[in-house]
Amino acid sequence: MTVLYMPLFRRCTNSRTLTQLHAHLFITGLHSHQPATTKLIESYYQMGNLEFSRRVFDTFPRPDSFMWGVLIKCYVWGGFFEEAISLYHEMVNQTQISNFVFPSVLKACSSCGDLGVGGKIHGRVIKCGLESDAVIETSLLCMYGEMGCLDDACKVFDTMPVRDVVAWSSIVLNYVQNGQAREGLETFSQMISLAVVEPDSVTMLSVAEACAELGSLKLGRSVHGFVVRRDIEIDASLNNSLIAMYGKLGDLYSAEKLFGTVSCLMTTAPWTQMISCYNQSGCFREAMNVFMEMQEFKMEPNQVTMMGVLCACARLGRVKEGKSAHGFVIRRAMDPELDTMGPALMELYADSGNLRGCHKVFDAIREKTILSWNILLSILVRNRQPEEALLLFVQMQTQGLMPDSYSLASSLSACGDIGFSQLGDQIHGYIIKTGKFNEFVQNALIDMYAKCGFVHSAYKIFEKINEKSVVTWNSMVFGFSQNGYSVEAITLFDQMHMNCVKMDKLTFLSVIQACSHLGYLEKGKWIHHKLIINGLMEDSYLDTALTDMYSKCGDLQMAHGVFDRMSERSIVSWSAMIAGYGKHGQINAAISLFDRMLGLGIKPNDITFMHILSACSHAGAVEEGKLYFNSMAEFGVEPNHDHFACIVDLLSRAGDLTEAYRIITSLPFPADSSIWGAFLNGCRIHKRMDIIKNIEKNLLDVDTADTGYYTLLSNIYAEEGTWDEFGKARSMMKCKGLRKVPGYSTIEIDSRIYRFGPGDTSHSQTTEIYRFLEKFQTLVHAQGYDSEPDNSIVEFRKGNNVMSHSEKLAIAFGIINTRPGTTLRISKNLRVCRDCHSFAKIVSKITGREIVMRDLNRFHCFKNGSCSCKDYW
Repeated sequence: MTVLYMPLFRRCTNSRTLTQLHAHLFITGLHSHQPATTKLIESYYQMGNLEFSRRVFDTFPRPDSFMWGVLIKCYVWGGFFEEAISLYHEMVNQTQISNFVFPSVLKACSSCGDLGVGGKIHGRVIKCGLESDAVIETSLLCMYGEMGCLDDACKVFDTMPVRDVVAWSSIVLNYVQNGQAREGLETFSQMISLAVVEPDSVTMLSVAEACAELGSLKLGRSVHGFVVRRDIEIDASLNNSLIAMYGKLGDLYSAEKLFGTVSCLMTTAPWTQMISCYNQSGCFREAMNVFMEMQEFKMEPNQVTMMGVLCACARLGRVKEGKSAHGFVIRRAMDPELDTMGPALMELYADSGNLRGCHKVFDAIREKTILSWNILLSILVRNRQPEEALLLFVQMQTQGLMPDSYSLASSLSACGDIGFSQLGDQIHGYIIKTGKFNEFVQNALIDMYAKCGFVHSAYKIFEKINEKSVVTWNSMVFGFSQNGYSVEAITLFDQMHMNCVKMDKLTFLSVIQACSHLGYLEKGKWIHHKLIINGLMEDSYLDTALTDMYSKCGDLQMAHGVFDRMSERSIVSWSAMIAGYGKHGQINAAISLFDRMLGLGIKPNDITFMHILSACSHAGAVEEGKLYFNSMAEFGVEPNHDHFACIVDLLSRAGDLTEAYRIITSLPFPADSSIWGAFLNGCRIHKRMDIIKNIEKNLLDVDTADTGYYTLLSNIYAEEGTWDEFGKARSMMKCKGLRKVPGYSTIEIDSRIYRFGPGDTSHSQTTEIYRFLEKFQTLVHAQGYDSEPDNSIVEFRKGNNVMSHSEKLAIAFGIINTRPGTTLRISKNLRVCRDCHSFAKIVSKITGREIVMRDLNRFHCFKNGSCSCKDYW
């Protein structure tokens, strides 16, 4: 009798007609029949009324296993997984379980991640003798795979007596979804070789995804060819999957070809997928064009479509179009509570610099997931607002959300940006406690400790990582380079090369910077060669770094060559070349390049002006320096401490101490150690102790951690024999916990760097070096050289032998170990002293060698008894 009413259920198209049928069944007494009631339960859920389904179920006196199963299935379909599991537990105590129940409840377990309950249900399946049921076995396979238990999934698969296409498709999918794409393809290959079942379009969905994950275009094309040869139906899902595969593999032509089929243009999904493909390949304009074409075809976009459009607008910087897309979303009520599209909108406004808009979108999101918080965290860090990012990080936790690896990485980056190592240590402790040690977090920890100056802590983490990606290597190389550990940075780079780690632009930028710091020319040339081999040229950042490196290593010709070959020059590139000319004392070349830059309509920034002013200072070009300083306002550049230090240094060196002092006293801010230090050096050069005595209070009131400032001040007092004042300056250093930076010199010979300190006796050739200097002293005295007392006070008071200065040791070592005529390249970490400067000039004359010496401030090129600085340094 109940069967007669089944067609009536199918004709119920809304809640009203279903309620009428329910009333009729109640009046006729058919509501007490199991099939009719079961169908009512299912029908009410299909009308979106799960509550009525439960009421119908609760009013039935003795529901059988099938009715329980239908209700559980309705709860699973509705996403109420925990309630479905509770219903299963109720059912176990009230009736016998049928095989119909298990697939739904296993799905509920996997969806809420309850492996414990899932394992118990697996045990009950075995107890009930249903382990050979194909549907239940496939459900078990899916449950274990979705929860990441691949070993258990494989055990289920291996014990299946009959494996149909669904089982094979499920195990391939499990491998791919758990990051084992290669194993997934091997399983697919096994399926084909056994030839027991034919793969269908569902199988091929996972296979196409595996090819994309492996990044193998060859495999992807082979799989596509297999689909065509086997005449497997390319339905909408498989077509979209193939488009996505080609998009990820960078083959836009094949993706476009699949997209261009007539059937493909009739649904929203392929349009959305094509927009995503273009975005992944950086073709954002093409993505926008697809969306416009989609509108012409009257296709209705969905939330995913609009997220792709917003992404394209953000990357193109098209704020107006992005706002229009936002308006489109609002008008269509696509996501009124911004639960899905909120993150994409935040990125849009962030890329246009509208952080206020980001915050507005964030505040409007009703259900703030961890993704929403993470996006805003990342935006704040990228926009150099680390304090706000850390406050947000704390606020997120007070809202009951525990940070994931992305949150932790962003917060560690913020700690590094402001040197907040204490909080960084606490976050590190939390990571250890929770075990959230993935590669992303480990790289962030290395970066944080390096930025805070704790390079050894960063290296400890680096050493413990077994599988190091190029990002991990880059983080450590950059950390060493930024903290002055240039030798260690280059050593690590060499390890990368020996281990055949694929290097990217960031790797080379960091190691080039390390070579610049050391003045390591031959290594720099070798790295330049590797850049060319790796096909990483034609990059303005790398070219600028190479220009800077060659100029700092003393090869101005190579620096000029790299600069001239650049296809695009940023203001940083121009500034680097101007700085190179300035440090080498080539003021005319620096001015000419500056004028050439202005002629091309390139506006100088604060760094450019600092370099041209510094160039004028090194060359004593007073009038030109004044002209550039006074012209800064024309270009909208406000002079800062560095610019004032340059102009004071220029005037002080030239002897115009009155004008220099007038500038200091009229500064819009208190003069710092760099400004007073420049003035002090001018007073020292021109023997104006009277001025120093008049401003002594100002000099001693300077609050700085710059050891060079106090060293200069104490040296001046010592030269004049005013030991009380010398003692005051040294006492101030001691009170601040500062120590004089020990001087050292390095020399590069046969691609190796050798380092010498003052009076160094640690070298294997120490005897030969000092014997050479003793013999050479007779020759240099004959040329009119007389040693001058050292201004380094500790040695000055001891009557130090100036022949043991590190510069002289390096020069002697170089002459002993190189062929006659070889250019010596030496770097000094402090300013070269007058005595060593005179010594190098005489040596260049006697030996006929060129000596290129880089000190803290500039280059000195000694040749035929004279220096490129013209004794003005």
